[in-house]
Amino acid sequence: MRRLEGGPRPLVLGLCGPQGSGKSTAAKVLELLLNEAGARCVVLGLDDLYLGRPERERLARAVHPLLATRGPPGTHDVGLGARLIADLATDKATAMPRFDKGSDDRLAEADWPLTQGPIDVVIFEGWCVGARPQAAVDLLQPVNALEAERDPEGIWRRYVNDALAGPYQALFGRIDFLAMFRPPAFEVILDWRIEQERKLRVAGGGKAVMSDDEVRTFIRHYERLARWLDREMPQRADVVVELDAARNVVALHRKEPD
Repeated sequence: MRRLEGGPRPLVLGLCGPQGSGKSTAAKVLELLLNEAGARCVVLGLDDLYLGRPERERLARAVHPLLATRGPPGTHDVGLGARLIADLATDKATAMPRFDKGSDDRLAEADWPLTQGPIDVVIFEGWCVGARPQAAVDLLQPVNALEAERDPEGIWRRYVNDALAGPYQALFGRIDFLAMFRPPAFEVILDWRIEQERKLRVAGGGKAVMSDDEVRTFIRHYERLARWLDREMPQRADVVVELDAARNVVALHRKEPD
């Protein structure tokens, strides 16, 4: 609470972690605790900033077919994210976007919930929140079969990296404190994501949004940046939460203040 006193509003806490790592649950718990402590707090999920399916399909036709798949940088409305953070500092009601993964599309704006400002703390959570771009030379070699077979000329991965180097940095530059949920290995992320989808299958009465094989293909869209995050972010995140395969916290590292 001391960092809120006299500081700019809202304070933005970034939570970065792969799918299934527990960051969304942690964000909700932190939101509850901060609200109970007297700080007006709201969670903004990067997933809710996804471009709608029609917009991604236009990108797929104009730039590269892989952009039809949500997830990597270039498939979010980062301008909307920046406007939301600014609006949440005011005393008006702000409509918070929602993305429906079942239909793979954004909900109509009329269905977005309203949050009354001004907000003290925004918890900004997402799988690549706070990410930085790679060097151009690092994009030359594919990291998996998806890139080798469907992006042999590197058009998609350069587009993703350029988006990350541009508009995303302006949005991520708004983060005041960055925490990283770090898995033990990339392969564990696939297990976590399949587990998530199977839970959706049960909740949906047997209907899965994606099959296990579809999840395996889907997660390959995330692999390059996920591996880069694992190498690059721990050195600069304010807090790194080390997880084991069962999502138990096995270590906690805090960056020394400057």
